[in-house]
Amino acid sequence: MARAVIRFAALLVATMIIGAAPALAQTNDPNLTQTEIDCLNRGATAADCIKRDTEDGSGERPGAGSAATNAVFLPALIVDLFPNPVGGGQAPLPTPDPRRDPASGALPPPVPPAGATAIQAAAAGGPIVSPSDLVAAEPPRAVVGDFVPDEVLVTVEGDAVQQIAASFGLEVRSQRQSQLLGATLVRFGIPDGRPVGVVLAQLAADGRTLRREPNHVYALQQAATIVNYAFERIALDARGASGENVRIAVIDTAIDDTNPALSGVIADQFDAMPDVPIEARDHGTSIDGLIAGVGALKGMAPGARIYHARAFEGGKSTMDVILAALDWAAEQDVRIINMSFVGPKNDLLGVACRNARALGIVLVAAAGNNGPKAPYGYPAAFDSVIAVTATDAKDGLMQQANRGAYVFLSAPGVEMVAPSGAGSDVVTGTSFAAAIVTGAIANLLHAAPDRSADWVEKALAATARDLGPKGRDNDFGYGLLNIEAAEAAKE
Repeated sequence: MARAVIRFAALLVATMIIGAAPALAQTNDPNLTQTEIDCLNRGATAADCIKRDTEDGSGERPGAGSAATNAVFLPALIVDLFPNPVGGGQAPLPTPDPRRDPASGALPPPVPPAGATAIQAAAAGGPIVSPSDLVAAEPPRAVVGDFVPDEVLVTVEGDAVQQIAASFGLEVRSQRQSQLLGATLVRFGIPDGRPVGVVLAQLAADGRTLRREPNHVYALQQAATIVNYAFERIALDARGASGENVRIAVIDTAIDDTNPALSGVIADQFDAMPDVPIEARDHGTSIDGLIAGVGALKGMAPGARIYHARAFEGGKSTMDVILAALDWAAEQDVRIINMSFVGPKNDLLGVACRNARALGIVLVAAAGNNGPKAPYGYPAAFDSVIAVTATDAKDGLMQQANRGAYVFLSAPGVEMVAPSGAGSDVVTGTSFAAAIVTGAIANLLHAAPDRSADWVEKALAATARDLGPKGRDNDFGYGLLNIEAAEAAKE
């Protein structure tokens, strides 16, 4: 033991002697050759060493800057006191960063440690320059359904929108405060071509992003194509039908508000896509007319007040536009929202529907026209929404209708006459069946305004006329709407 202490003391003394030698200081220049190192350790100046080592005598070594004067290395003796890790090899040198600015030599921000968020990385040295270096908090998502390929929708807490955009290499294309989502909804653009699923996984690393979804694309549910038999089939007396003063929101195409069937029907309108020229007005006109039309093309609930949001053009819309329309509808204090469109599942839409239902709003949506093997159609498949399929004049199921456990109710929707931009047309689809249900519900709320959304849903389910297999099934749901029976249901 004494011998070991003596050896260790000797090493320390040797170290102190070497450290006191003139012209010895530390340097970390990795470009010095062994000859230059030896030269420096002999006491020569750095400039003299470099001049001796240059090939052309110019005083500069190609590809290297000059070493600092009075710079030397830690002696090997000190290094040997700290052996290399098990495995024998020395720790590898850092990999050169290809993003170094060749003109200035400036380095990019430090690479964040594994698991660090993009915000932490930005705080360490500024915005991330290469989004491909971002750490994903979860595996890249497999995005289902049609979506905008270079956008994501994110709800954000606080005022960190611009910081998040900078940290993740995104651009802010739009942002607004959403009442139904309870947060700022931001539409971020992806300018560098990263897949949407990858960006969603990267954004999950940031705690200030609450929900992250694709900007899904949704489609109106009008089937290709003869008098309105709906009153008879749903047991609604056309002479006494009324939705007077019931406020209903419709999210659809633009409408032809000069159509006589809509005279005095439209209480207000909102354009959720003002930068897109209006080309089509038929679908929205038909939906509003079937709900509350007047005159020759009488709707299910004449006297109802329609708050119409234009959110579709060319039969298509995107999630951000639909959410804007939903927020506007909720602000109008409506009792019912009709959504005659279908698309993939989107969590933001689910939250908005759930919160709208919590406000007491009855949500009615088309089940979809994509066939019996199609995936569930949303928003209809959300628990807070009444999903409506379409039947014909003989209570047969529309062939193109979606099927599934989410189907809640059946209503007429095959070959019905409805107002359109051109005057009137024969329409088919679950879109129009949803409008029939919306108008029927308006009759229930007109008769008793204090009826809740939960009461409406339970009454419709309990009184529907069973079709198909006994009980609720994937084709007809609870069965065909029976408004007379629903009206008589106990509170």
